[in-house]
Amino acid sequence: MQAELLWDCDNRLGEGAVWNAVDASLYFVDIDGREVLAFTPASGVRRRWAMPQTVGWLIQRAAGGWLAGFQQGVAALTLAPEIRFELLHRLHDEGSPMRLNDARVDAAGRLWFGTMNGVDLDRPDGKFFCCAGTGAPKEMEAGYRVPNGPTFSPDGRTLYHTDSSARTIYAFNVSEGGELSKKRIYAVFNRFEGSPDGMTTDASGNLWVAHWDGSRVTQRDPLSGRVLRTIVVPAPRVTNVAFGGANLTDLFITTARSGMSDAALAQSPSAGGLFVARDVGQGRLP
Repeated sequence: MQAELLWDCDNRLGEGAVWNAVDASLYFVDIDGREVLAFTPASGVRRRWAMPQTVGWLIQRAAGGWLAGFQQGVAALTLAPEIRFELLHRLHDEGSPMRLNDARVDAAGRLWFGTMNGVDLDRPDGKFFCCAGTGAPKEMEAGYRVPNGPTFSPDGRTLYHTDSSARTIYAFNVSEGGELSKKRIYAVFNRFEGSPDGMTTDASGNLWVAHWDGSRVTQRDPLSGRVLRTIVVPAPRVTNVAFGGANLTDLFITTARSGMSDAALAQSPSAGGLFVARDVGQGRLP
């Protein structure tokens, strides 16, 4: 199966896909382009908002608006009727090479996110944090180069988390109190598969994993990591996935064009676009 192009939005580094059931729209970010974008499938309406810093992810707030992962830390973000930005948890100073990258909220409302060195991707400066309620982010792990794709099993007892530079997806046990244990390797990608990037979990617990430099998304068995299905994406740098649509059966896919040569872009002119694979599984609301 091949994904179809929805919006040729030329994202430098598309990421952070999330379905918003309130306005039936797919929201995502362009990290390097410092933008938040939204696409409404029913109407085809496309929206873009310029951001004050690089932005890695969006999380819906029960009270309305968003939490967002910016270069300096976790912020409260309002997009309409005007952009309002309030930094809640500062982790990095302005001008630091560090930034936030990819996040997920678990069923208990805890926010999980990673940080990374956005200037030197070979440095293991990245950390993995958990933030509960209004408390400060708690460091859970360190030593990551490019942390990506936290996602949870439907029962919330297993956390999957990636270090893309290591081409490895890890699994952890999660206690009721949010402590991690029994870290283990869930899957290791070879160079032909690219690197695991953003992920999501469907209603059956299967993982759907974006392949950076792999031109695909794979559906994987939650226990063995075995590939169950492959969706071909006509762009090499596949970054993130989210289920959405009227019945949460469509898989939306973000991509990037950052770092691609002119020759590579000529071969993949849709790189950086937003794609969709229709009726591929049953998603869950965030």
